[in-house]
Amino acid sequence: MSLKCAVELEIPDIIHNHGQPITISELALVLNIHHTKVQSLYRLMCILVHSGFFTEHKISGQSDEEKGYKLTLSSKLLLKDNPFNARPFFEVVVDPIMMKPWQYVSAWFRNDDDPTAFSTAYGKPFWDYAGCEPRLNHLFNEAMASDGLLIATAVLSKCKGVFEGFKSLVDVGGGTGTITKILAKTFPSMDCTVFDLPHVVAGMEGSGNLKYIAGNMFDKVPPGEAIMLKWILHDWNDEDCTKILKLCKEAIWSKDKVKGKVIIMDMIMGKQEMDQQSIQTKLFYDMEMMVFTKGRERDEEEWSKLFANAGFSSYKIYNILGLRSLIELFP
Repeated sequence: MSLKCAVELEIPDIIHNHGQPITISELALVLNIHHTKVQSLYRLMCILVHSGFFTEHKISGQSDEEKGYKLTLSSKLLLKDNPFNARPFFEVVVDPIMMKPWQYVSAWFRNDDDPTAFSTAYGKPFWDYAGCEPRLNHLFNEAMASDGLLIATAVLSKCKGVFEGFKSLVDVGGGTGTITKILAKTFPSMDCTVFDLPHVVAGMEGSGNLKYIAGNMFDKVPPGEAIMLKWILHDWNDEDCTKILKLCKEAIWSKDKVKGKVIIMDMIMGKQEMDQQSIQTKLFYDMEMMVFTKGRERDEEEWSKLFANAGFSSYKIYNILGLRSLIELFP
């Protein structure tokens, strides 16, 4: 909530535009904050410095009592003009709609009827609610788009070869198609399809080798030589994941004896040696899946079991960005 306040006040952008470390008095002046609240602004900055979003620096020529604030790598991701701006992802997480279900977790544990705490709070599953709530749908799509740009850059830097040689690719649950647009531009001879629910792709228009198809991945997946699932399977339980993977397996084309594959981008619990903060982040994501969806974060053994149950023969894992991995899945 402290960071939410800083973002709403546009403090990261103010510091960036200042061009040098900014003092509390200078920051308060830009924000037009009443003098009685300057001390509170300082207290806000203290917690954000401790959390790693800003750093303090002594300003040459200033008294020892007043220091200036600079951005860190984390707060730079919240700048509006940063091409890898993660602000939409942050904004959806702290939106009041997303905060409410956390108040219902204990009630959900005592309720045998609701599949998630989100359902307990709103009377319907997350995906159904997003389908009839335009603001949440927009926030969620914008969040996935900002994340997709970052992931696409990392994937093409480390795993570009995974996508080479295919004539067609289908991005299942691809949202507004941020990552698919980049793949379509990178591989102009590959036909790329973004496949998602009707309310997600409504009004989206393709061009060149990119197109959009509306549908439900639990009914049928459009055919393609490569099927991509980015941050999809962690939203669903094992039974649903197995069904999705089986439909993806059916959608893979085999032509000229060259078999297709499924490409998964998701977290793998306990995959690498990690520091305590990284472990904590994965556990936070697992809790988020519990509260909002029927899914979970999985370790490699659990992923392997899913793949086997869906009829796949082998897989290969690449670490692509921080806590997330890319999995090549072969029929």
